[in-house]
Amino acid sequence: MLDIYLKGFIVTFSLIVAIGAQNAYVLKLGLLRQYVLIAVVLCTLFDILLISAGVFGLGFFIKGNQFLINAIAVIGISFLTVYAILSFKAAFKNESMKIDDQIKTNPLKKVITMLLVFTFLNPHTYLDTVLLIGGIGANISDDLKLYFLLGAITASASWFTLLGFGARVLIPLFKKPITWKILDISIGFLMLFIAYTLIDLITF
Repeated sequence: MLDIYLKGFIVTFSLIVAIGAQNAYVLKLGLLRQYVLIAVVLCTLFDILLISAGVFGLGFFIKGNQFLINAIAVIGISFLTVYAILSFKAAFKNESMKIDDQIKTNPLKKVITMLLVFTFLNPHTYLDTVLLIGGIGANISDDLKLYFLLGAITASASWFTLLGFGARVLIPLFKKPITWKILDISIGFLMLFIAYTLIDLITF
């Protein structure tokens, strides 16, 4: 049982640590010290939902539905491109973002919406959680799947907690306007790169 739990933890942690759209947004919230706990909890719950779906068979349905994959990819490309443009625009503004947990620069409704979009309109999310992690878990015997799932959940919760709350050690660095500009530019290019990789998912 322990080996199955560790397998779930290691597989999940190795896949979700890559800096993607969702991780970049959680990092930004962590730096701003705004709604970090909510972001960590929501992202973990999203992972639980998607990984569970994959472990219990949904991955086979998505993998075989090219129309659904195409639709998600097109929507994802469009959104990521727009977000990249907004990131570049923010980078070249003359005012830096304020790091102050008393000033809510992002309304909670907007934060939740962005987390939902970065999670469910990003095909890479489904590739990592439903198809890859879930696919590995689906091949484990039914009586041991729960242990794999618990390992995956632990990895997800650990990562988002580390990312969201660990970002605080970087706050002194991000009090400098130039650092925010570098981050926004980097996020912009990252979004464009992710959008570009989604093109390969589209087939007719």
